[in-house]
Amino acid sequence: MTFTRRNVLTVIAGAAGASIAGVEMPASAAEKIKIGFSQCTLNHPWRVAQTNVNKAYADDKLSDVSLIITDGNNDSGKQVSDIENLMAQGVKVLMISPLTADALTPIVRQAMESGIPVVTLDRKVNTKVTCHIGALNLPIAAAAAALLARKLDGKGAIIELQGTAGASATVDRNKGFVDELAKTPGLKIVASQNCDYTRDKAVKFMEDMVQRFGEGQIQAVYAHNDEMALGAVQVLEGAGRLKDVLVIGIDGQNNAIEAVAAGKLAATFTYPYVAPEGIQYAHKIASGESVPEVVLLDSVAITADNAKSMIGKGF
Repeated sequence: MTFTRRNVLTVIAGAAGASIAGVEMPASAAEKIKIGFSQCTLNHPWRVAQTNVNKAYADDKLSDVSLIITDGNNDSGKQVSDIENLMAQGVKVLMISPLTADALTPIVRQAMESGIPVVTLDRKVNTKVTCHIGALNLPIAAAAAALLARKLDGKGAIIELQGTAGASATVDRNKGFVDELAKTPGLKIVASQNCDYTRDKAVKFMEDMVQRFGEGQIQAVYAHNDEMALGAVQVLEGAGRLKDVLVIGIDGQNNAIEAVAAGKLAATFTYPYVAPEGIQYAHKIASGESVPEVVLLDSVAITADNAKSMIGKGF
């Protein structure tokens, strides 16, 4: 199935016991454990997969749960309002994938102080939560830099396509890469732009970059996610320059894995979309079980060596 924002909203809104921001739940759902899931945006296949898989697990495995899902529409103010609405509905646990750390910190702190446990998925906030679940972005980014250092023999100009400014994943995917890159003085980032993890913004920026930098002046593109990496591939291929530029992404979506196997992407690194782990741990907390404060998920580097065996294992 090809996931789109419309698909996920249709699936969620039509499922028994579910609600989207203000849609009334069936009366039978009132007796269930209410768990709120504040998703920061549904404009990306990774987030759609995260939402769908957690929702499907709740439907199939957790008959005592009413999962209420909201879409922040890539707007921190909207997401804060969503969380306030979920709290007003009396949710027992909040699952939150925050758009940015600073903007979501006050409302998360308020939820915790009011006695509502909070589980953050993949991105963090700047306050204590009950449980955070995700992979470690710093070592993934460092591995991307080390891979480029090897493939470029320690010399080259790199364009960095960053995610959403202020998101913890963006901060770490930049810092880990830059810190590792510092070990190889011959590698330099010559241009960088926040493209919000979206392909269209990456395409626009890369179109400017192929005009700014002539042939042979760019050796690599490091993108904070696969959507942006695939946007870079699209532009470079259209300009006839992909053969001279290595492109690396992060997330491990299926079309990126296929691009690695086809030799268009140099590599991608899987970043688990925290499903069904999100709802599993939220349910444990709602049931009174103790959980760790941090749950780390594994990442896998996908290169030409293993890409074919990984096809179909992404999202």
